[in-house]
Amino acid sequence: MENKLPASKRLIKSNKSWMNGEFKGKFLVTLSAVIMIVATISITIFLTSKGLQSFIKNGVSPIEFLTSPDWSPTGENPMYGALPFIFGSFAVTILSALIAAPLGIGAAIFMTDIAPSWGRKIMQPIVELLVGIPSVVYGFIGLTVLVPFIRNHTSGIGFSLLAGMIVLSVMILPTITTIATDAMSSLPKSLRDGSYALGATRWQTIRKVLIPAALPTLLTAVVLGMARAFGEALAVQMVIGNTRDLPQSIVDASATLTTIITLNMGHTTYGSVENNTLWSMGLILLIMSFVFILLIRYLSSRRKV
Repeated sequence: MENKLPASKRLIKSNKSWMNGEFKGKFLVTLSAVIMIVATISITIFLTSKGLQSFIKNGVSPIEFLTSPDWSPTGENPMYGALPFIFGSFAVTILSALIAAPLGIGAAIFMTDIAPSWGRKIMQPIVELLVGIPSVVYGFIGLTVLVPFIRNHTSGIGFSLLAGMIVLSVMILPTITTIATDAMSSLPKSLRDGSYALGATRWQTIRKVLIPAALPTLLTAVVLGMARAFGEALAVQMVIGNTRDLPQSIVDASATLTTIITLNMGHTTYGSVENNTLWSMGLILLIMSFVFILLIRYLSSRRKV
């Protein structure tokens, strides 16, 4: 029957069907975007309101909270200094990035320019394997292998910044390697050909041409790795020691914002001063996430220029 309809009616029916499908697709995509935006704004508002309670409702000094090294929320004279945890978060993040960044970028260069024909066949499965390992496994390996090794070869107890930075460096290595590999692969072949035509060696081409050309994306990879490291909790908690004191050396025990939150949140009363200060630590983590995002956006804009 449908084939017997006039061509004009078949065209109108086809257009209506197409418009109906177009509307459904547009609606689903728009709904997904709205849900993501609403969820992000809701989480931000909720965490901000909870994180400010300790300063507005409980009278905790923001300056003392950020600068004091004393954390004793259950003592006779409660103190709420989060400086040791803030320092631990930044220290373990920066130190792990110092290890993972050269390794990840070096692996990317190996896969794209040193051994492009077979480099990826070897390195790609390794990177994918590292991505698929749960964080608790990293922490357990660090607890049973790395911590005793550090204890036996240093003056420390094993649980330390050193253990945390090594575990985190392995965890963020796949992120840096993957993005750096894409950055090096996306460079136009004319850059390499032009450099070789001018008489440059392979290493001169890599060091003076390719790395500067891909530098914004490489830095983006490092920042993304640091963002992952800054928010990691479980693996670091298992090896860092979770002490309340500022570490005096790299082999001393420390703690991070995430480890203190996960350790103490379940043992506090909802709405208490200690509970609210833990929410304030979560607010600091949220602010740092925004800072990392702004850095990534800035580096991405430099790449487009």
